[in-house]
Amino acid sequence: MKNIAIIMGGYSSEYKISLISGNVVYKFLDQTKYNGFRIHIFKEKWVYVDDSNTEFPIDKNDFSVTIKGSKINFDCVFNAIHGTPGEDGLMQAYFELLGIPQTSCDYYQAALTFNKRDLLSVLKPYGIKTAISYYLNKGDIINTTEIINKVGLPCFVKPNKAGSSFGISKVKTEAELPNAIETAYKEDNEIIIESFLDGTEVSVGVINYKGEIIVLPITEIVSENDFFDYEAKYQGKSQEITPARLSDEMTQKVGIIAKRAYEVLKMKGFSRSEFIIVNDEPHMLEMNTIPGLTTESLIPQQAAAAGISLEDLFTNAIELALA
Repeated sequence: MKNIAIIMGGYSSEYKISLISGNVVYKFLDQTKYNGFRIHIFKEKWVYVDDSNTEFPIDKNDFSVTIKGSKINFDCVFNAIHGTPGEDGLMQAYFELLGIPQTSCDYYQAALTFNKRDLLSVLKPYGIKTAISYYLNKGDIINTTEIINKVGLPCFVKPNKAGSSFGISKVKTEAELPNAIETAYKEDNEIIIESFLDGTEVSVGVINYKGEIIVLPITEIVSENDFFDYEAKYQGKSQEITPARLSDEMTQKVGIIAKRAYEVLKMKGFSRSEFIIVNDEPHMLEMNTIPGLTTESLIPQQAAAAGISLEDLFTNAIELALA
């Protein structure tokens, strides 16, 4: 039996979603193969939480835990932390230094994909289309006229390094820009402002499944809100249609682009890329490397449509990490 540390929580606004994801992984872990350990990672504490909610501190020197005088080391880490430090490369680098296999991509890929501006810049030379964008860093002079001249209205103001749609605003008038920028700065000190793409929004999961890189059935997102915000993602304010209502040609086209991005970046583990299709051209918005794993989340929905159970999905991730 392998000891699997399921890390969850994190230091960002996404920690509540991460705790749900981590508990789903714990629930669906194959108990004939693995001993699952829920590890909460917070700024103030790293602890193993047992089934009676008793906490045991993690020794950060070797990522072990001592329970009733017995020291437990982990054979593999299942990474379910959305946002920092699980999705931006910090935990990946830590586990690499300790020589502990983990289920997500490597630290460089995590840092790159977590930075929306850098990710899109790296993928552009490979012919992957994106929205027109404008960058701001905290302390920069805000010239609203210059911004609007570049990206037009409406536009989206986003934190550059954040997930779960925290800090994102759709801006319809120039007067709304300063408030939207302030909202984004609450999540990150870097901002990306993007032109509005009016088209079909889809989410494309790409995973390595049993040694082969596959594109999962694509999800079409129809938000009841103005865009796919936190409410739409997690509080049922959207329709998620899997498989998406796309032609076979478009399904293949967007799948090829998502897979190419995965391969170009030398990805491992899970990836979920968001696209908006405008005039038959997919435009990439971002790539998530620790996508939600709640039972409502998109990757589990897509896996189910592909005939892959949650237990299989999680076993596959662990076995690939251990290989």
